[in-house]
Amino acid sequence: MGVYSERVLPRLVDLSCGTRGLARWRDRATEGLAGVVVEIGFGSGLNLEHYPDGVRTVLAVEPSSGARRLAGSRLSRTSAAVEFIGLDGQSLPLDDESCDAALCTFTLCTIPDAHLALQEVRRVLRPGGALHFLEHGLADDPGVASWQRRLDPIQQRLAGGCHLTRVPDELAAQAGFDVEVLHRRFAKGPKPWSFFTVGRATKPC
Repeated sequence: MGVYSERVLPRLVDLSCGTRGLARWRDRATEGLAGVVVEIGFGSGLNLEHYPDGVRTVLAVEPSSGARRLAGSRLSRTSAAVEFIGLDGQSLPLDDESCDAALCTFTLCTIPDAHLALQEVRRVLRPGGALHFLEHGLADDPGVASWQRRLDPIQQRLAGGCHLTRVPDELAAQAGFDVEVLHRRFAKGPKPWSFFTVGRATKPC
């Protein structure tokens, strides 16, 4: 990876995704997590301070060494045991049904094959376990969605493959989860980038 991908982009993501306004969204996404949690797209550890006390272990998946370096200070402040287990959410080095829950925040937009990654999450979750997610994606507003489709190729080039036009709850349903959307609306910020969905996708028993 180049200097931009490993040095510049992780810092830009850390700044843009670490705002006080987004902290409230992260609280909603992490509510109810407990036990052993696999986090796809761990990034710079922005979710760590939002994990409930019941979370015992975080199995972190993150491809960017730059993002992992930025996580250092947050790792020192968390009570959960954090173990970096891999670089690719599309191939998890975990046994079947070995995790109590999963978390992804602003991740499904970037994974090259989101469907494959969600199938992997479903494989490693115990029956009844849930993927908690907070994602941006295609807006319900047709005018905003039209702009998102126009901007999507540029977004992918500048933001490490990030898409503006994916629909996270639909992706989870297509992967065989039972999906509950908790919040779905515009957050503060430019509308093409700020249509957020918080939800839970449960693996059927």
